[in-house]
Amino acid sequence: MNETIAVQRAKRGDGEAFEALVTQYEQKVYSLAYHYAGNEHDAMDISQEVFLRVYRFLPQFNEDSRFSTWLYRVTSNVCKDYVRKKNGKNDLSLYQEGEDGEYSFDVPDLRYNPENALEQQEMRREIHESLQSLSPDHREILVMRDVLGLTYEDIAQTLQLEEGTVKSRISRARDKLRLKLMEKGNFFGPRPSKKAKGGGKK
Repeated sequence: MNETIAVQRAKRGDGEAFEALVTQYEQKVYSLAYHYAGNEHDAMDISQEVFLRVYRFLPQFNEDSRFSTWLYRVTSNVCKDYVRKKNGKNDLSLYQEGEDGEYSFDVPDLRYNPENALEQQEMRREIHESLQSLSPDHREILVMRDVLGLTYEDIAQTLQLEEGTVKSRISRARDKLRLKLMEKGNFFGPRPSKKAKGGGKK
């Protein structure tokens, strides 16, 4: 079902259309929730609360922005509410540096692997501590970019920022996170230069 049609039908109370929207976005919502909460149980609770709010307020969605942008804004707000209420530490999943010095974020593989279990646990602990040193704005924008894979335009619309501000904030956040990780354990080396890589992507 076309997303625009699904949204319009769901706004009129079509349960099947709403279920289609949930199916399309539930994994991304869960991924963001997991990185805030650090465990499956709370991530599921957050995800359920997100879709409850979406169901409740969908008739007020005016379609001036894309549905996904509005949904991620709701998700961000629910996650922030969770953090304020929880007021505790969250275990975050493993970050790895990919091409062009960018970080990728993955919900951890929960299958037990004795060969690297202790190493991954230690890395997650170090990453968690490093992330906590970032400002909430920097942490949030990294999750949106590297967990959800949102474009700069999507993030700008979700956070109601200029696209240039989004790019510069992500760059500063990655630099700060990289430095913190290098201080703690030198997980990642210096950022490779674009010249060394043949110019890199624009």
